[in-house]
Amino acid sequence: MPSRRIFLLSSVGAVALAAFRSPPAWSAEEPFEVTHTDAEWKAMLTDEQYQILRHEDTERPFTSTLNTEKRKGTFHCAGCELPLYSSETKYDSGTGWPSFWEAMPNAVGLREDTTFGMVRTECHCRRCGGHLGHVFDDGPPPTGKRHCINGLSMTFAAGTSS
Repeated sequence: MPSRRIFLLSSVGAVALAAFRSPPAWSAEEPFEVTHTDAEWKAMLTDEQYQILRHEDTERPFTSTLNTEKRKGTFHCAGCELPLYSSETKYDSGTGWPSFWEAMPNAVGLREDTTFGMVRTECHCRRCGGHLGHVFDDGPPPTGKRHCINGLSMTFAAGTSS
């Protein structure tokens, strides 16, 4: 029966992909300054923010209002309010997620992410370990980097960028 075969193959594929997942950011071995229990994180964050920041989920592209945010200001971690990115480093990458060519000093931690059978550079808030997104080598000058960030992992404060 084709439908049963497709279901079984899809199930096996999903299990295989799950085996390639890295541990979530909250279980990283780094000691973070801001820590909370899982129940506290769930109470502090929306369901979507919790899934992204604590379980490395990804929001759908072109759904974040921060993707089109053009005012001068600072983007902060939605988990601990650490300033992460200046509006002066934001650009439109066309990917559907807020993109920056550089993080603020001492704001973002990086680690290798081998989920889904590929090697990428994951970025997280250096203070609370919240998953932000990934960094790629296809960004604009002067760094050539593209910090592709989930909008729900951040808040925005308009005004002078830090």
